[in-house]
Amino acid sequence: MMSGPAIVIAAVSLSLVMALGWWVVVTSGRSGWADTFWSYGTGLVGVTTVWWAAGGAPHGRTWLVVVLLALWALRLGTHIARRTLSGGDDPRYAELRREWGERYRSQLFVFLHIQGAAALVLVIGALAAAGNPAPLGAGDVIGVVIALAAILGEAVSDAELRAFKADPAHADRVCDTGLWSLSRHPNYFFEWLYWLAYPAIGIGPEYPWGWLTLLAPAMMYWLLVHVSGIPPLEAHMLRSRGDRFGAYQRRVRAFWPFPK
Repeated sequence: MMSGPAIVIAAVSLSLVMALGWWVVVTSGRSGWADTFWSYGTGLVGVTTVWWAAGGAPHGRTWLVVVLLALWALRLGTHIARRTLSGGDDPRYAELRREWGERYRSQLFVFLHIQGAAALVLVIGALAAAGNPAPLGAGDVIGVVIALAAILGEAVSDAELRAFKADPAHADRVCDTGLWSLSRHPNYFFEWLYWLAYPAIGIGPEYPWGWLTLLAPAMMYWLLVHVSGIPPLEAHMLRSRGDRFGAYQRRVRAFWPFPK
């Protein structure tokens, strides 16, 4: 199931997806399309790679991984696409535009291809999980529960934030209700949690490739918590909300949804 040619084709496909996403961003001026293409592209390439690697003989675990990937990509990609169509822009990309200046287009092209490389790690994790030759069992049930809970949790946190922002009275306030009272970034937490489903599905006593599934949640945690997620977004929030966001930082954990 861990097919070298499949991984190479996945890498090329993700590069093409992100190149197309780059073109749409620079021609439309809306940075949200970058993450839309990343979400849909990761899901589409992941589904086709897992299916192709099955060699025309998909079994139960192949179907399981394909469905979970499709649900994740459709939910996240559609959410970001709707936000982009409504005119919303990601403050992280806005800051990059200011920082890069005249080099914005070339730097964005490189940046989006780095995101494509990150997506390849996620695809490899899903591919490794689908290749577990053991019969379906408790690990698969646990993986499904984790994935569905994560997709639901992220959808709820996104809906809470959307409703909060829609109220004109909240124009200069910080969303600190619902799941946002437990974590400053509950959507990021649930996004990371989703990728823990694949180790539950893929790791088995007689399947060494299953350990590759740990790459997906490890990389997602590193990106969200230390690189392109929380740090730039919180820097923007401190600039735009000032002391209100500082007080929120002191009250609520950044990532883990547990009371301080």
